Amino acid sequence: MKYMMFVCTDTEPEADESQVPDIHAWVAENDAAGRRLQGNELASPAAATTVRVRGGELLLSDGPFAETKEVIVGFDILECADLDEAIEIARAHPMAWNGRVELRPFA
Repeated sequence: MKYMMFVCTDTEPEADESQVPDIHAWVAENDAAGRRLQGNELASPAAATTVRVRGGELLLSDGPFAETKEVIVGFDILECADLDEAIEIARAHPMAWNGRVELRPFA
C-alpha cells in the first residue's frame, strides 16, 4: 500500500537536537529496503503560490495563504505492507522528533 508522508515542522521546534535521528541514515535505510519510493525537501513557504478559482476568476497569492505554526517542509512516498509498517517508518524520521509527520494512504 502506498502512503504519502507529509513532513512538517513548527516554525520554532522545541526538541533536543542531540536526540534526533540522522536524516541521511533514514533515507539510505528506507531507499535500500524499497520502502521509500520518492521524497524531497520543499522550498521555503515564501516561495509558494496559492491557486484558487472563485466565480470563474483566477486568484493567485504569493507565499503561504494561512498563518500557521506548522509548515510542510518535505514529502516522501512510501510503499508499505500496512499502516503499522508506515507508522514504524515515520516514527524513525527526524521530523517526528521535532515537528510532525502525517501519513495518508493514496485513494
